[in-house]
Amino acid sequence: MIRIALADDHKLFAKGLEGLLEEYDDLLITGLYPNGKELVDEIATDLPDVILTDLNMPVLDGFGVLEYAKKNHPEIKVVVLSMYDEEKIYKKCMHDGADAFVLKDADPDELVYTIHEVFEGRHLPNFQRVIQQANQSSFFDAFREKFKLSRREVQIIKLIKEGRQNKEIADDLSLSVQTIETHRKNIHSKLQVSSRIELVNKVQDMHL
Repeated sequence: MIRIALADDHKLFAKGLEGLLEEYDDLLITGLYPNGKELVDEIATDLPDVILTDLNMPVLDGFGVLEYAKKNHPEIKVVVLSMYDEEKIYKKCMHDGADAFVLKDADPDELVYTIHEVFEGRHLPNFQRVIQQANQSSFFDAFREKFKLSRREVQIIKLIKEGRQNKEIADDLSLSVQTIETHRKNIHSKLQVSSRIELVNKVQDMHL
């Protein structure tokens, strides 16, 4: 179970994100905080695995949260959520030690993918650029858009087509078996299939 603390002063966004993330069996929101000060006061006694933090907040902003977490609890992963696609902001977050930077208008699956990646210990300093580069593939765009799939889900579909089992996929991607099972459940739901055979038949003509 990945324990997540979320700091964002926009209540509707925070509650919506909480509901979205808790649809995943291995994600648990331990607290919602309207500013960074309330978050850092709380995590002093109840450490999450991952912090999701907005940048612009009253009392203590996201940069303050990032500085506090990396100084006092470096084992906590920090994912910055921002509506500003600006190079200087991105670079400052990465310089200050953010584990990932995700735009608020990104596909929800990209955020879930990022949470799993940083939790598993893979640093994603170029996450924003990875999304942009991936989107340059017209086929990738069309496939993902049609079925609302994340990059990770497409990657797992490719391995399933190759006949890999969950344990093999987990080993190949350095993820837990539970994480792979969650991804497969989501893939089946999005593609509206109920078995590996149905999945393979549905994507057999797609040149992944």
